Amino acid sequence: MVEGLPPNGALARRLAGHHWEHRDFMTADVVDLLAHLVVDFRNANKGEDVPAQPYPELVWRPEKPSARKKRQRKAAREAAEARSGYLRIVALATPRHAEKG
Repeated sequence: MVEGLPPNGALARRLAGHHWEHRDFMTADVVDLLAHLVVDFRNANKGEDVPAQPYPELVWRPEKPSARKKRQRKAAREAAEARSGYLRIVALATPRHAEKG
Protein backbone atom coordinates (compact mmCIF):
# COMPACT_ATOMS: atom_id res chain seq x y z
CA MET A 1 0.00 0.00 0.00
CA VAL A 2 2.90 2.37 0.65
CA GLU A 3 4.79 1.39 -2.49
CA GLY A 4 5.04 4.11 -5.08
CA LEU A 5 4.64 7.00 -2.65
CA PRO A 6 6.69 10.07 -3.52
CA PRO A 7 10.05 10.42 -1.75
CA ASN A 8 9.11 13.91 -0.58
CA GLY A 9 5.55 13.09 0.44
CA ALA A 10 3.95 13.43 3.85
CA LEU A 11 4.92 9.92 4.98
CA ALA A 12 8.56 10.39 4.03
CA ARG A 13 8.70 13.75 5.80
CA ARG A 14 7.13 12.24 8.91
CA LEU A 15 9.60 9.34 9.00
CA ALA A 16 12.60 11.59 8.41
CA GLY A 17 11.44 14.21 10.89
CA HIS A 18 12.06 17.06 8.44
CA HIS A 19 11.24 18.16 4.90
CA TRP A 20 14.80 18.52 3.60
CA GLU A 21 15.81 16.53 0.56
CA HIS A 22 19.28 15.45 -0.53
CA ARG A 23 19.74 18.56 -2.66
CA ASP A 24 19.02 20.77 0.35
CA PHE A 25 21.81 19.10 2.32
CA MET A 26 24.15 19.41 -0.67
CA THR A 27 23.31 23.12 -1.00
CA ALA A 28 24.08 23.66 2.68
CA ASP A 29 27.45 21.92 2.18
CA VAL A 30 28.25 24.16 -0.79
CA VAL A 31 27.36 27.29 1.19
CA ASP A 32 29.60 26.17 4.06
CA LEU A 33 32.52 25.44 1.72
CA LEU A 34 32.19 28.77 -0.06
CA ALA A 35 32.10 30.61 3.26
CA HIS A 36 35.31 28.84 4.31
CA LEU A 37 36.96 29.71 0.99
CA VAL A 38 36.01 33.39 1.37
CA VAL A 39 37.47 33.50 4.88
CA ASP A 40 40.65 31.74 3.72
CA PHE A 41 41.01 34.25 0.86
CA ARG A 42 40.49 37.21 3.18
CA ASN A 43 42.98 35.86 5.72
CA ALA A 44 45.57 35.18 3.02
CA ASN A 45 45.28 38.74 1.66
CA LYS A 46 44.90 40.69 4.90
CA GLY A 47 47.31 43.28 6.23
CA GLU A 48 50.05 42.28 8.62
CA ASP A 49 48.53 44.13 11.56
CA VAL A 50 44.96 42.92 10.94
CA PRO A 51 43.79 39.94 13.02
CA ALA A 52 42.68 36.77 11.26
CA GLN A 53 38.98 36.44 10.55
CA PRO A 54 37.33 33.42 12.20
CA TYR A 55 35.34 30.87 10.23
CA PRO A 56 31.57 31.41 10.19
CA GLU A 57 29.17 28.98 11.81
CA LEU A 58 27.87 26.15 9.68
CA VAL A 59 24.47 26.40 8.04
CA TRP A 60 21.71 24.91 10.19
CA ARG A 61 20.63 21.41 9.22
CA PRO A 62 17.68 19.46 10.60
CA GLU A 63 18.33 16.36 12.64
CA LYS A 64 16.41 14.06 14.89
CA PRO A 65 16.75 14.67 18.65
CA SER A 66 18.10 11.13 19.06
CA ALA A 67 20.91 11.91 16.60
CA ARG A 68 21.82 15.04 18.56
CA LYS A 69 21.95 13.08 21.83
CA LYS A 70 24.04 10.37 20.20
CA ARG A 71 26.50 12.97 18.87
CA GLN A 72 26.76 14.62 22.31
CA ARG A 73 27.39 11.27 24.02
CA LYS A 74 30.09 10.45 21.48
CA ALA A 75 31.77 13.84 22.00
CA ALA A 76 31.70 13.39 25.77
CA ARG A 77 33.17 9.89 25.48
CA GLU A 78 35.95 11.11 23.16
CA ALA A 79 36.73 14.00 25.52
CA ALA A 80 36.99 11.61 28.47
CA GLU A 81 39.30 9.30 26.48
CA ALA A 82 41.47 12.25 25.44
CA ARG A 83 41.69 13.47 29.04
CA SER A 84 42.68 10.04 30.35
CA GLY A 85 45.30 9.71 27.60
CA TYR A 86 46.71 13.12 28.48
CA LEU A 87 46.87 12.23 32.16
CA ARG A 88 48.62 8.95 31.33
CA ILE A 89 51.26 10.75 29.25
CA VAL A 90 51.80 13.32 32.01
CA ALA A 91 52.16 10.54 34.57
CA LEU A 92 54.75 8.76 32.41
CA ALA A 93 56.72 11.87 31.50
CA THR A 94 56.63 13.67 34.84
CA PRO A 95 55.54 11.41 37.69
CA ARG A 96 55.69 14.20 40.26
CA HIS A 97 53.12 16.25 38.30
CA ALA A 98 50.67 13.39 37.80
CA GLU A 99 47.25 14.09 39.23
CA LYS A 100 46.30 11.97 42.15
CA GLY A 101 43.10 10.42 41.48
